Amino acid sequence: MNDARTDWATWHDAYADPHSQLSRRLQIVQAQIRAALPARPTAPFGIVSICAGRGEDLIGSLRDYASADLVRARLVELDQRNVTDMRRDAQEAGLALEIVRGDAADPRLYDGAVPADLVLLCGVLGNISDEDARSTIHSLPQFCKPGATVIWTRSRRPPDRTPALRRRFRAAGFEELQFIAPQNALFSVGSCRFRGSTQPPRPGRLFTFTR
Repeated sequence: MNDARTDWATWHDAYADPHSQLSRRLQIVQAQIRAALPARPTAPFGIVSICAGRGEDLIGSLRDYASADLVRARLVELDQRNVTDMRRDAQEAGLALEIVRGDAADPRLYDGAVPADLVLLCGVLGNISDEDARSTIHSLPQFCKPGATVIWTRSRRPPDRTPALRRRFRAAGFEELQFIAPQNALFSVGSCRFRGSTQPPRPGRLFTFTR
């Protein structure tokens, strides 16, 4: 993630506090990722992470995953500092991840990695316009294999947009698996399964960050 008005590298510093909302959200996202990973895969398992940040969600989930060698993951992130940290952490964890520095809104950066079995859309939907959120969700069938899982996050600050987002996922062919919205926090984490057929890629940006 990157924006002139938000420092998306220092934004991650809140993860250093294990009691912060970001850390709590991260734990829930990692649990959803682990639930989506196959217990005994017999073929490569494809993952894409859109606006990957430092990749803590995926790297942390794969550290102890016995079949990590079968994961084929592409993580796309624009901020060079985050990319540097992500590459270091992946190497230290012994993970062979494809980390791409670039604008995650450019669908061409996912060529060869989609359709995937798992799509991470964390930290995106709350930083783009409602119209971009709608179009991004309706673009996800281009990224997903039939049966793929999508994990997404969104703040519930007023006005809470998550009910509309959940309806849009359903309209795009997704079945909700979980929607976790702690009462004492503003974040929410959703996971859903794609019940449709993969759609061909379409040109054009997916979204534009608003902050």
